[in-house]
This record gives sequence, C-alpha cells and structure tokens, in this order.
Amino acid sequence: MYSPLWHLLWSLAVSLSLDVAQSIPAAQDPRTDPFYQPPPGFERAPPGTIFRKRLVTTSFFGLVPDPVEAHQLLYRTTAINGSAIASITTVFKPLHAITDRYVSFHTAYDSASVTCDPSYQYQLGVPQTDLISTFEFLFLQRHLLHGYIVASPDHEGPDAALGSGRLAGMTVLDGMRAVNNFNETLGFSTSRPMIAATGYSGGAIATGWAASLHYVYAPELNVKGWAMGGTPANLTGTFYYLDGKLYSGFIPAAVNGLSKPSAYGTQLLPIIDRIVTEKGRALLDYANSHCVPADLANWPNQSMLSPDIQTLGPTLLLEPTIHSVLLENLLGGRPEEAPMAPVLVYHSVEDEIIPYHDIPLMVDSWCSAGATVQFRTYVTGGHARTLLGSLTDSAGYIDDAFAGTLEHGCSWQFRTISPHPVIGKVDHEHIFSQLSENLNQLFWAEAV
Repeated sequence: MYSPLWHLLWSLAVSLSLDVAQSIPAAQDPRTDPFYQPPPGFERAPPGTIFRKRLVTTSFFGLVPDPVEAHQLLYRTTAINGSAIASITTVFKPLHAITDRYVSFHTAYDSASVTCDPSYQYQLGVPQTDLISTFEFLFLQRHLLHGYIVASPDHEGPDAALGSGRLAGMTVLDGMRAVNNFNETLGFSTSRPMIAATGYSGGAIATGWAASLHYVYAPELNVKGWAMGGTPANLTGTFYYLDGKLYSGFIPAAVNGLSKPSAYGTQLLPIIDRIVTEKGRALLDYANSHCVPADLANWPNQSMLSPDIQTLGPTLLLEPTIHSVLLENLLGGRPEEAPMAPVLVYHSVEDEIIPYHDIPLMVDSWCSAGATVQFRTYVTGGHARTLLGSLTDSAGYIDDAFAGTLEHGCSWQFRTISPHPVIGKVDHEHIFSQLSENLNQLFWAEAV
C-alpha cells in the first residue's frame, strides 16, 4: 500500500542509485563496446568461465535508475557447431538477498540486432528501441522484491541469433554456470544454489531449450523448475502461422537470427544469398539493424513465401537444408532431451502469434519420456494478454519450485483469463511499437 514512508524510502533508494550511477561509465553500443569481446585464448576455457565483469546502472525505461546492485558478466558458452563463443548475463542482487537461490529470467527481445540485447537495453541512458524487454523489466522486479537474485542473459548469443533454440539453451545454461562462478561477489551460502528459470514467447525459446539440454549439457546445475509460456515449440508451424498476417515482421528477424555465424550461418547463408531478391535483401538488412517493434511496423501482413522476396516461393521451407535446421530446433523432438526438472507450460488457444496446436505435442513427448510437466491451457486471451494474466501463476510456480512443493508427474489444466477493460481487447504489439517511437522522439532526439 502506498504511504509517505514508502515514498521516502523509494526516493532515498533512487537518490543513492543516482550517486552510484555517476561513478559508473555510461553505456556503450555493443557493436563498439570492448567489454563484449572475449580475450585472446578464451576458447580454451571451460563453458561458464567469466572473462570480464563490471558494475552497471540498470533503469526503468532507460530513464529512472533501478535501486539495486547490478553486475554484468562476459562468459564462455558454445556455438551450434561446438566452437567457443562468449555472451553476457546481467545479474541483479537486491538488498537483503536470499543467498541459496536465484532466478534466470529470459526476456523476449526477439531481434537479430545486438543493439536490442537486454544487457544494453537494461542500462541507464540507452534509447529504448526494444520496448518488449523494457516492459518485461518491470516483471523482473517481482522476483527482486521477493529477495531473489536474478540473472538475465543475452540468450541469443553474441550475434543476436534469434530462433536458434539450441544455441539459446546452451547460452542460458552456461550463464547459470557463470553466476555460480560469481559466488565471491554474490555471496551464495552454498556451492550449488537452487535455480528456477522463466521466459515467455521468445524468452520461452531460451527457457524450453535450456530445460531440454539441461541433462545432456549441464546436469550439475541445481535447477528446481522451469516456467515457460507462449512457446514457439515448432518454428515451421510458427512460420506458417505468422506468414502473411499482422505479425509477419517476426519472420525476417528469425531468418537473420538462424543465419548468424554462431547459429547456422555456414549452412544457411549460401542458400539465402542465392535465392533472396533485391526486395528481400532490403527486408533482411532492415531486420538486422532494428528491434522487434520496428520490425513489426515495417512488414505487417506480408509473406516471406512470395517470389518477390525469394525465388523458391512457396517451397522455401521444403529446401533440404532449411528443413533440416528447422527440424533440429523442434522442442520435444528427441526423447533423450526431455527436461530433468519440473516444467510449467502455459499457452492460450486464442494466441494470435504462436500457434497453440504445437504445444500439446511437445508436452506429450516430454511426458512420455518421464518428465514432470504442468500444462495450463488458457481458453481465452491472446498472446500479450496471456502473458499479463499469467504473471501470478508463473511467479507462484517459481516460489513453489524453490520450496520443493511441486508435484511429480504430468497434469493438464484449463483456465480462463478474466476480461480487463484495458488489456482485454487491444492490439498490444502495435501499441508497444507506437510507445517505443514516441519515447524515442520525446527523450532521445539528441542521442539519435
């Protein structure tokens, strides 16, 4: 409840944060910031090794400092071809933190441009070009207010490889290893802190694949539960669901992401260079330099299957190499990759961005392989409304995972999201796009 005392405490916290912010260097563009570059010989280090660390000032909307201790770690992880790469995780430590656990928070930044990385967008003074991460930063605060340390990795890796699930999974798991290795600063009370992870939409790609690869890639991590919703479990199904519709702007960003060097660039780039038209090249170039709100506004109701974009036309996804890459990123496709820790999966049958019909197949595959899954089907609500309406449920699941009270086995529940006069029937993604544009015009004209 709001009170003068609360206002005083908050004002003092912000004032202290401003004092600290003045002593921390200003944020730099990831494309030129040397912090993002690993040192020579980093390839010889084991995954999860920390190469660089720094204090940063995180903020709300790039404007108001977040009164919490925040660190960034550059750490070793693994590319799709098995080679060494480096990524960054941002670690938030609240005052009076609980020191035997932390939350891995995976935001849906959904971009093929590194300027949209959360490690950059979270920082004070940065133009908020990715408003999805900006708003999800508010959701992250819930875990901090509960005393949880929170780590939020750049799960698309060093080159914004959107859609590469296996890469995202390894990047998340190695980010957890890095946080464990940061024990001297975080002051964990145990050598194996408990971990719970959460992500929605693009963040669920990272969460779902980290859950899938946990046993085969990093079984030593003490993960107690995973919460994931609005999950693009089947990239092929998601492609066809989006193509030619309002949110088709996600597609060129994902094409770019899958074609990045840390992902499947060696396999895909020769094909793309051969088939893309001049119009298609301009589209991909745009998506490579913009965040998702701009991508959505730039290319609504368009088709990637058009011969105007690429010469294979409607047969694009039947090309053998492209088909193979998409199949490799099918969640639930391999029984040996079923999650070893309990999972909450939630999705709306009315989701207009990520198709529902792929989710029961993923859940059935995991359950058949012995995983513990709570599957919550929301019978009402679109993509954004399900995110907002499920916040309490997903956060409660994390609390229960830490408490060790999750039931084993698989269950399927049906739920409704109550209509809301504000969030019930609005076009959220396009509102986010307009808000992003307006914020930049208001606050960042000089920076741009």
